[in-house]
Amino acid sequence: MTINRFERTLAVLVVIAIALPQAVSAQIAAAPSRPAATSKHLAPGFSSLRVDDRVLLMPIDVELFSLGMGGLQEPRADWTARAQQNMSQAIQARKKAARVAVVGLGTDQADEFGELVGLHAAVAQSIALHHFSDEMGGIWALPTKEGRLDWSFGDAMRPLQAATGARYALFVWVRDSYASPERVAAMIALAALGVGISGGVQVGYASLVDLDSGKVLWFNRLARGYGDLRDPGPARESIDALLSGFPGVQ
Repeated sequence: MTINRFERTLAVLVVIAIALPQAVSAQIAAAPSRPAATSKHLAPGFSSLRVDDRVLLMPIDVELFSLGMGGLQEPRADWTARAQQNMSQAIQARKKAARVAVVGLGTDQADEFGELVGLHAAVAQSIALHHFSDEMGGIWALPTKEGRLDWSFGDAMRPLQAATGARYALFVWVRDSYASPERVAAMIALAALGVGISGGVQVGYASLVDLDSGKVLWFNRLARGYGDLRDPGPARESIDALLSGFPGVQ
């Protein structure tokens, strides 16, 4: 089985996720008007949205995998379709409580701007690796950033602004994997021998981007060994956790 570039990237993220010494709360308030996140999640000079702002909700970039006994990941289109539906419903529920205008893309527009979804994934992976490297000993920190959330897409996002009239866009990227029955059996057998191997891992990024300047104004990520996007309830918890600390509205 050939391992493509994405699978290699995801494998690296799995290792990073397992190594992160973090504890993520399973109960996150969903109100978008909650106080702003800590400064580590916010770009310098940005603290909140305004009631007259218009936020574009980009198509959710999600894919689910089955983790085989040997650790290879197999894409599961059926799981991904269920996750897409569950996550979309969870975000729509949050949208009703928003105090800003939230708009989406039409089908044709989603296809037209699909490359920007991929661009966000690449930048988000860099932010997660470099900006939060202090949780991994700081080995991947970029000294020039001086610990600031200082990342930009340049003018690449302006076509979105021209097409939708939105000032900001919210991007969500998630990859999740689940141990196959064979791997579960192996985990149990090896555990009896005192050997531990991991099950699946959930990795996600959410970014609020200024479509005019291209700056990433708010960023959050998940890296954990639990959660199930295939079921509505757990999928809602994952969205709540990923959007925890989303900037408030003034």
